[in-house]
Amino acid sequence: MKKKAVFLDRDGVIIKDWHHDTGNHLTKTSQIEFLQGASQAIQKLNKHFLVILVANQSTVARGLVSLEQAQKLNRFLQTELEKKGARLDAVFFCPHHPDFSGNCDCRKPKKGLFLQADKAFGIDFKKSFLVGDKTSDIAAGKKVGCVTILVQTGYGGKDALKKIKPDFVVADLSKAADSIINSLK
Repeated sequence: MKKKAVFLDRDGVIIKDWHHDTGNHLTKTSQIEFLQGASQAIQKLNKHFLVILVANQSTVARGLVSLEQAQKLNRFLQTELEKKGARLDAVFFCPHHPDFSGNCDCRKPKKGLFLQADKAFGIDFKKSFLVGDKTSDIAAGKKVGCVTILVQTGYGGKDALKKIKPDFVVADLSKAADSIINSLK
């Protein structure tokens, strides 16, 4: 049987978006700063859904971190969430950037990360959700048929693809989780 999932972007949804807020990129575990209510929101979602991280992480292509360092940052994030009683069931990330490493199939707004998740878990996209802070997140979620939720944290949708419209707009991940849980009733 296909599984329901909530796909989450990382920066600007779960944790502070260093690039948006400071112009710098996340390169060290000491920079990871959870947004208010994020771990509790994930904990709520864990009761009903797979919770899967899907993130563009161009710091690898830019030469700011190695692939191993990027994986370490994501493992640290998972460990810190687990300490708070929340769980990411999987992490899929794109280490590419078209300006530095050429085109790929996994960088959102392409759907490659979602297809990787489907291969690993068997996802029912029509009963799944995508929560992101960029229109590229929303575009990717729409391509696979997820219900899309734009949060107003991080970029809050103020990026390149203005014509992309989410299904819902909420303040933050906590409000997104509440909306998702309420949709089950």
